[in-house]
Amino acid sequence: MVFRYFSSALLIVAVSACTSIDPWVTAFERDNLADPIMTFSRAPADTAYMHHVHQAREGARGAEGGGGGGCGCN
Repeated sequence: MVFRYFSSALLIVAVSACTSIDPWVTAFERDNLADPIMTFSRAPADTAYMHHVHQAREGARGAEGGGGGGCGCN
């Protein structure tokens, strides 16, 4: 009996996984998600500067898709 419920639940999950994925956010609602208040930091300019300083000090420049060397002399 338990096997029947488990197998039917597994079948329902498998069938629902094969359906197409439609975005549940409509086009006119996406501007609300792109609002600057939705960012992770309160000061994005300061975060970008500190990220640049960290990259220059660690020599890890270019790992996020940016160009340049590790010396910080772009």
